[in-house]
Order: sequence, then structure tokens, then C-alpha cells
Amino acid sequence: MRVYIGFDDTDHADADRGTGKLARWFKRELPEGCRIWGVVRQQLLVHDDIPYTSHNSSACAVVDVEDDSVFGDLISRAVEHIERYSLDGSDPGLCVAHEGGPGISRLIDFSRKCTRRVVTQKEALEAASGIHLSGHGGTNQGIIGAAAAVGLTADGWSGRFIEFGELRHVPERVTVSELEGLNILVVSLDRDSRIPAHEDMVLTKNWLRPRLWGNRAILPVVPKDQGVWESLGEKRQKNGKAQRVVCSGSVMAERSCFS
Repeated sequence: MRVYIGFDDTDHADADRGTGKLARWFKRELPEGCRIWGVVRQQLLVHDDIPYTSHNSSACAVVDVEDDSVFGDLISRAVEHIERYSLDGSDPGLCVAHEGGPGISRLIDFSRKCTRRVVTQKEALEAASGIHLSGHGGTNQGIIGAAAAVGLTADGWSGRFIEFGELRHVPERVTVSELEGLNILVVSLDRDSRIPAHEDMVLTKNWLRPRLWGNRAILPVVPKDQGVWESLGEKRQKNGKAQRVVCSGSVMAERSCFS
């Protein structure tokens, strides 16, 4: 069985870690018989009426479990984890659901709304009826992003992996076959639909972040040279300046980027 554990809004302006890192750390808290399949970053709507740290993203840890007997234990450990590592001044939220569970389709519909318009905590709680959704400090506004992270990830067609097997240890140059050995499917976005060969080289720019497409880890690439491909995206440069976020006409946060 697959369990989705969504985290949001756990940091602040001077944080040494962001929500993505907190979600990745959760693999250290798993009970016996559970393993992290991946951790997915989800991008939500950026809007002046939404307070956010830097880019209004949340994260979902996807856990494979042997049976549903550990579900309650996973929730308890996730609550303890978010309360231990979220920082003062943040508004942490947690959402936990399992595939095929009651209300998951409703949560998916809600999560799509979070990418298009401003939503409320009330809407999040209604969408998560029958699903664990809890706030753990501040305004509890993080319940919105946590619920959205679970819904979008369970839907299987959005987000990028920030943890997936040995993803963070893959070198700057790697072959297509080596990536496939890591269960990362290389997909060409070339206009002529050329297919990467097993022996072709992929340039990751030291920032390998497959997309979640069709419930799989997919690495989109474009042709760079004969037998050489380049993955899309690259690490966003930090300028060291806090981002000023305006909410309903007032400054709600000045927070740096740690995604």
C-alpha cells in the first residue's frame, strides 16, 4: 500500500532548512517494513493574497508499506516529526492519506484548485473529510499546502522529485541506461521525437530532478549534441535577499528561498 504524507509551511526568513528538506528527513522516522518511494515538491498558486516562504511550494513524502496496520503509527511519527523540526514563526500543516482511501478523489480535485485560485482552510478541511489533516502552529495555514501536496502527488501528474532512490548521488554525466537502472525513465522533448538510446549520455547539470508523470519518475531531456542530451531545469540561484510577500495589502512575510 502507498501512503502520502504532505508537509507545508515549516520554515521562516532565517531558516537553515525548508519544507522540502523536512519532508526528505522523514525517511529516518519510518517504522519497520516501510520505505520511502520518493519525495515530491508541488508548486501551488503564487498570488499576492497568499503568504508563502519563497515560491509557495509544498512537499509530499510517498511511503510504501506492507499493510495498513502501520497507518496510525505513520501519522503519529509524522506529527512528532513536524512538531520537532518546524520552526517558530511558521504555520505548519500535515496531511496523511493512503491510496484508494475514502475521499482521495475529492482531495485531488481540491489540490487542482490550489494551483489556479486562492483557497481557504475551510475548503481544505472539507476536502479532507475522512483524511488526516492537522495544523501544528501559528495560523495553521499550512494545512492547505499539505492537503494540496497529497492530492497532486496522488493524482500522479505533477511535481518534481527531490528524493528518489540515489537521485542526489547521480553524477553530472550519466547514461540513459544508468538512469533507467534507477527507475528513472528518460523522455525526449525533441520536436522530431527522437528517442534517446541506452548508450546516450545525459547532462544533469548536477541537478537531477525527474518529474512525476503517470505515477513514474520521468526525466524530460532535449538534444544537446549527437548522442548527448540535457535534462530540463537547473538549480535556482539564491541571491541572499529575502522575498517580500504581500497578503491583502500588508506584508505577511519576508522569507528566503530554501527549496
